[in-house]
Amino acid sequence: VQLVESGGGLVQTGDSLRLSCVVSGIMIGRFSVAWFRQGPGKEREFVAAIWRSTTNTYYADSVKGRFTISRDNTENTVYLQMNSLKPEDTAVYYCATDKGLILSSMRSPSMYDYWGQGTQVSVSS
Repeated sequence: VQLVESGGGLVQTGDSLRLSCVVSGIMIGRFSVAWFRQGPGKEREFVAAIWRSTTNTYYADSVKGRFTISRDNTENTVYLQMNSLKPEDTAVYYCATDKGLILSSMRSPSMYDYWGQGTQVSVSS
């Protein structure tokens, strides 16, 4: 299983970015996929997830209403649309997946076996 993120960059407060996570080795429609982020000097934190075989989505409170996670099964790609970006959104963003993920543990990075290399998002004030 391989995950490759792209779409990061340097933007200003209030701008938008769309991150992509191209997945190979599995059919993403059958797997839950999440986005995490890790800011400077911080622990990796949950951002959003889209659940397997459904369109159910879940978000961290800090991004709810600003970020949208979606999935294109034909492209085997998961997206993270980020609007109204703030300086505190600055981080390396990772996508992750796991075969045995359960709903109650989806916010824990330790529950994921497969990770991408990350893409840097920097938001200037």
